[in-house]
Amino acid sequence: MPRKALNREQIVQAVVGLLDAEGADSLSMRQLGSRLGATAAAVYWHVKDKEEVLVLAADAVWREIQLHDLEGSGWRAAVTTMANDLHAMTLRHPWLVPAMSCHAPHAPGRARYEDHLRAACEAAGFTGREAEQATKTVLTFVFGTAFGEHKGEATASTAEDLAFGLQVILDGLQGRLDARP
Repeated sequence: MPRKALNREQIVQAVVGLLDAEGADSLSMRQLGSRLGATAAAVYWHVKDKEEVLVLAADAVWREIQLHDLEGSGWRAAVTTMANDLHAMTLRHPWLVPAMSCHAPHAPGRARYEDHLRAACEAAGFTGREAEQATKTVLTFVFGTAFGEHKGEATASTAEDLAFGLQVILDGLQGRLDARP
């Protein structure tokens, strides 16, 4: 009986499911093929290698984050929502943060998110290098919090810690803006 033809969308859905269940360290093309009811060779017709599979999976999960209207809410509300949405995404896909430290999957979905976060920082009044630094500060804090959770450091107050730290960062950013002549 002939097998159903694979496509990239099926591969991406399967790899995200596999990564969610077993983590990035357990990913193999053979295991992915098995999950798809195909051989590893069949998967290779659609993707170059395991690294590309990780990039495609990362791109898919980054695109889960909805980009919020920057005009309808203030910059602080937009940054807070985006940071919380990023944190929630890392909880749904616990393989992403550790994979980023080893494989650096920087896909278009992540660039889309970071560009929008930077636009929120620019809406606050930051320009150029400062907007980039503000964006990186928020991202680094959220990733650091998520990394701690994935290393077993999560506590019942993690959400409170995230909110507190984000508030401190935003207060500091606002202070920089307010201190301008």
